Amino acid sequence: MFQKILIANRGEIARRIIRTCQTLGIETVTIYSEADADSLHVQEATESYCVGPAPVAKSYLQMDDIIAIAKKSGAEAVHPGYGLLSENAHFAQAVVDAGLVFIGPHADVIAAMGSKVEARKRMEQAGIPIVPGVNEALADAEEAVAVAARFGYPVMLKASAGGGGIGMQLVHDEQTLREAFDSNQKRATNFFGDGTMFIEKFIENPHHIEVQIIADASGQVVPLFERECSVQRRNQKVIEEAPSPFISAHTREKMLDAAVKAAASIGYTNAGTIEFLVDSEQQFYFLEMNTRLQVEHPVTEEITGLDLVEWQLRIAAGEKLAFTREQVTRNGHAIEVRIYAENPVTFFPSPGTITALSLPQGEGVRHEIAVQAGSVMTPFYDPMLAKMIVTGADRYDACEKLLVALANYKVEGIQTNIPMLLHIAAHEQFKNGHTTTKFVEQYYTPTLT
Repeated sequence: MFQKILIANRGEIARRIIRTCQTLGIETVTIYSEADADSLHVQEATESYCVGPAPVAKSYLQMDDIIAIAKKSGAEAVHPGYGLLSENAHFAQAVVDAGLVFIGPHADVIAAMGSKVEARKRMEQAGIPIVPGVNEALADAEEAVAVAARFGYPVMLKASAGGGGIGMQLVHDEQTLREAFDSNQKRATNFFGDGTMFIEKFIENPHHIEVQIIADASGQVVPLFERECSVQRRNQKVIEEAPSPFISAHTREKMLDAAVKAAASIGYTNAGTIEFLVDSEQQFYFLEMNTRLQVEHPVTEEITGLDLVEWQLRIAAGEKLAFTREQVTRNGHAIEVRIYAENPVTFFPSPGTITALSLPQGEGVRHEIAVQAGSVMTPFYDPMLAKMIVTGADRYDACEKLLVALANYKVEGIQTNIPMLLHIAAHEQFKNGHTTTKFVEQYYTPTLT
């Protein structure tokens, strides 16, 4: 096992990794921008280094500087967390070229699955169902119009290198598609440095369900069940839960089989997620693969009892999985909510100082958070300030715990999305598990109070 690792990230995921490292007796090195100098992930690490000014492009994305810090500190490996450089194949390769271990899959796998067009090709070749669409980059808006005419509207226009809903737009007609192609291509180029666009047939009102897998270098791939991630706003996940309340046991086994096949077909190692769209008839289609730890990984940990960060570290250190698919069991039901510093009506970020913070406590309530009273939410980073995970004996129990916990979650000094989360948690459609990707659009209308 490693003696010391560098965490190339910030906030709650950096703290999450530190916690597991402390349990395993591994020293941690963190990096921070000037804006994060007083952050908890700095205070809790064994040592920490400033990597630049506040903007991410000048700090947390400075690959050469981060690797230099890793070598200077004596770290043996680099954990990328999620977001930032976690799915950057150039960074993963640079870490290896520097004589360090990248805690994640090989760079070529990250590159292949980071391109949605290439991922579609790979999955189709592996026999995994994919959403009807094109597997080649669109040359321009005219070609997009021609392709859409083949499938029929509505269609989903997507950036190949996109994520978090960026560069993605549902299109219902030809005129809108022409306008959407140029604007989304420019946005994708600005965010990802890649303006490659493609089109998929739009699946009406689907469920977004993903399978967590873990794989070692010997070729063993174990699925750790599924997560329902259908409650979304503008293609960004808001609430995730495990297991899915929608799919049947038969569909679950088929999806787990498909996820194992998908990961094995590309020689995947470490933790990863295969995401699927599932229609009303429970037919599922490959959507994308996330070659990293997911924001919502705690719900899988809660129902399986496994520490995913621990197994990321063990696999990266050369260990084999100590369990098989048959040995992994699930118990109870877990739900995660993402708490954002944002205006609950406009959803604009709400930067400022947190003047008071009170977290609900109790059995089955878990917090992943990187702020405290006095912390400043700056405009430089993602406005997610925390995650709360509740676990119950069954889904009904988890939903009841969620309502109570949200009602007792107090943040002062900034605005949050807790009013929206409370509305969703109390809604009968949510309680009954009827949560397609249209849930927020259909059942939540932000109003001034």
